Amino acid sequence: MDLLVFPTEDGWCAEIGGQRFRCAIGYGGIRPADEKREGDGATPIGRWPVRSLLFRPDKGRPPATELTATPISQQDGWCDDPASEDYNRPVTLPFSASHEKLWRDDGVYDLLVVLAHNDDPPRPGSGSAIFLHCARDDFKPTEGCVALQRPDLEEVLGLLRPGDAVVVMAEAPGA
Repeated sequence: MDLLVFPTEDGWCAEIGGQRFRCAIGYGGIRPADEKREGDGATPIGRWPVRSLLFRPDKGRPPATELTATPISQQDGWCDDPASEDYNRPVTLPFSASHEKLWRDDGVYDLLVVLAHNDDPPRPGSGSAIFLHCARDDFKPTEGCVALQRPDLEEVLGLLRPGDAVVVMAEAPGA
């Protein structure tokens, strides 16, 4: 069952199994996937299969899910440098090219679902590190990811199965 992400009159909504949750998207709004560029802050429109769950083991056990769940450490990162052969791939820190740290103090990556955006194979500059992760309390926009409050994300993880996807839409279903 896919997680649908779409705009409403009040902001952004994620829906799965008839349940709706408030969510945040990128500060650059949404953008067609073929127009997505590294650093534009946009969330790419399209269907992005879920790959796996990464989690911080010091913040508790992972929620019940059928997705493969892998603990992260302080040495885990994700390359966002289009010039690197490791672009849009997990990396081990320290790492010389530009990257994101997955072990963050703000809690947004405590639960991190890797999405199949620009990964098979990665096209340099077409966007990296597009995840489904925990939202900030104020639903501040992301760098291009989709974010839900942790309890909502835990509920969604209980419904997602391998092969399901996050589907980012320009309008509400049936609109």
